[in-house]
Amino acid sequence: MNNEKNLTQGNILYSLLGFALPVLLALFLQSLYGGADLLIVGHFSDTADVSGVATGSMLMQTITMVITGLSVGITVLVARKTGEGKNSDAGRTIGSGICLFGVFAVILTIVLGFFSDIAAQILHAPPEAFSSTSSYIKVCGLGCIFIIAYNLLGAVFRGLGDSRTPLITVCIACFLNIAGDLIFAGLLNLGAFGAALATVISQGVSVFISLVIISRRPLSFEMKKEYVRFDSEIIRSELKLGIPIGLQEMLVGMSFLLIQTIINSINVTASAGVGVAEKVCGFIMLVPSSYMQSMAAFVAQNKGAGKHDRAVRALLCGIGTSLIVGVIMASFTFFHGDILAHIFSKDTQVIQAAHEYLKAYAIDTISTSILFCMIGYFNGCGNTVFVMLQGIVGAIGVRVPAAFVFSRLRHTTLFLIGLSTPVATVVQITMCVIFYMYMKKKTSLQSVKIN
Repeated sequence: MNNEKNLTQGNILYSLLGFALPVLLALFLQSLYGGADLLIVGHFSDTADVSGVATGSMLMQTITMVITGLSVGITVLVARKTGEGKNSDAGRTIGSGICLFGVFAVILTIVLGFFSDIAAQILHAPPEAFSSTSSYIKVCGLGCIFIIAYNLLGAVFRGLGDSRTPLITVCIACFLNIAGDLIFAGLLNLGAFGAALATVISQGVSVFISLVIISRRPLSFEMKKEYVRFDSEIIRSELKLGIPIGLQEMLVGMSFLLIQTIINSINVTASAGVGVAEKVCGFIMLVPSSYMQSMAAFVAQNKGAGKHDRAVRALLCGIGTSLIVGVIMASFTFFHGDILAHIFSKDTQVIQAAHEYLKAYAIDTISTSILFCMIGYFNGCGNTVFVMLQGIVGAIGVRVPAAFVFSRLRHTTLFLIGLSTPVATVVQITMCVIFYMYMKKKTSLQSVKIN
C-alpha cells in the first residue's frame, strides 16, 4: 500500500487536514512516548528521580529538536523534487542525507555517552538529582543513533507526502517504551536509569521494524545503493536549508534549558514541577506543532509545482483551524492545569508548581497557533534563514532575558517566569507578519517588471 500523497491537488483544507492528522497522531504518541518516562517514574520513584528525568529529557528533547530541524532540509528538498517529478533526484537526496546524519549520530553518541556528568553540571542539576540526571543523559546519549534514524525516516516520508509511516514507527516506539518503563522503572525500580534504558531499547526495535515495513512496500522514488554517498552538492543544499532551522531549534531548546537551569537553582520541587509542566506542554502544543511540520511539506510541494496561491491559502486555513483548538486548550490548561499535572506526579507540591507554570503556557498556546503555521510556511518556501533569525531573537533576545529578569523580582512566581515564553512568541509573530508583507510586496514588484 502506497501512503504517499500529491498535496498539489484537491480541496486545500481537506488535503491539509488529511496530511496533518497522521502527523498530529504521531506527535501525540511521541509526546506520550517521552511523557511515559516522567509519568511512570513520577508514580514509582521519588522527587529526585522525577527531577533527573525532567532535566535529562529536556536536554534530549533539545537534541531531538535540532535533529528534526536539520532534517527539514531533507523534507523540503525531497518534497520539491517530488513536486517537480524528479524521482531519481529525490533518491539521491535521501542517500546523501543518510550519510550526513550518520556522522551526526557518531558525534552525539561520543559527546553524550562519555560526558554526561559535565552536562548535568552545566544544567545545574539539584544535588539530590545529579546522579539520576547524569545516568539518564548517558544512556539516552548512547542510543542517539536510533533517535537520529527515526527522525531521518520521518523527514523523508513527510517530504514524499506520506505522514502515515512515521505514525506507524512512533506507535511501535510508544508501545515498547511504556512497556519498558513499567518493567525497568516500575517493577525493577531503576528510576531514571530504567526510564532511559526503556527509551533506547524501544527506539532501536521500532527503527528496525520500521525499516522492515518500508523495505516491503513500493515507493514512488528511485533508491539505489550508489545513491548512498556523500554528494557534496546535495549535502550543501540540505545543510543550507537545514542548518538555519537546526540552529534555531538548538537556541530555542537552549533557552528553555537555561530557564530550567534558573528554576533548578530555586529547589528540587520547582525543578520537578517545571519538568512536569514541560511534558504537559508537549501535549497542549500538539496541533500547532503538527501544522508546522505539515505546512512545510504542503507548501514545498505546491511551490515546486508552481502553485503559489494554493500555498498561501493553506497557510490561512492552518492558522484558522489551529486557533480554534488553541483557544480551547488554553482555557482548559489555565483553569485546570493541575488535573493535567497530576497525570505525571503524585506529589501535591510538584503538581501545584506545575499548574502555576502552566498558566503562562496556556497563554502561549493561542499565540503559537499563529506562529507555528507561519514558520511551517516559511520553511516550505525555503526561507529558513529568516526562520532562524526570528527564532534567535525570540529565544536569546527575549525569552531568556525576560525569564532572568522575572526570576529576580522580589516576590517572583513560576507564573511570572513562565510569561517569558508568550512574550517572546508575540515578538516572533510580529517579525513573521512583517517578513510576509515584505515577501508579498517583493513578489508583486517582480510580477510588474515581468509584465
